[in-house]
Amino acid sequence: MLNKKETLSTLEAFNKYVIQQARTNLTKKDKNVSKKLYDSLKSKTKVNPNSIENYIEMEEYGQYLDLGVKGKVSSAKAPNSPFKYGSGTGRKGGLTEGIRGWVKARRFQFRNKENGKFMSFEQTAQLITRSIYLKGTKPTLFFSKPFEKGFERLPNELIEAYGLDLESFIKFTLKE
Repeated sequence: MLNKKETLSTLEAFNKYVIQQARTNLTKKDKNVSKKLYDSLKSKTKVNPNSIENYIEMEEYGQYLDLGVKGKVSSAKAPNSPFKYGSGTGRKGGLTEGIRGWVKARRFQFRNKENGKFMSFEQTAQLITRSIYLKGTKPTLFFSKPFEKGFERLPNELIEAYGLDLESFIKFTLKE
């Protein structure tokens, strides 16, 4: 069995791998506009004689980006997501605010069909927000995939010693 020091270093290496890969995925998938989510990825590990505490933290919207969100009228983009627009559990105006910031940061504007002029950032953000609200967002799995790969790389004796179950470990980690 691994001793406390080995267990701690193994878990810290796991956290470092997951965070590094998640950050790489954010950058590669062009989801790193403000760097807020990128910078918020942090970890904390504590090993006790009978238990381990291992946290990987990020901004709340990181979960939505990772797992996707079902739309108000369609769940085709994220059928397995635990999140859904229009459920009444989220913060009012959060999506609109986020999209408005994204549109302005990217300097992204639609054109008007009638006259070909550019719409304002506000109008563009409203159209995009409405589409996302109704149709949802696809999961990026920017965090889930590195987490699962990192978990597979953990030594079997560590997993057996602490009785870790991948599914319950992931659910618990994402719930926090």
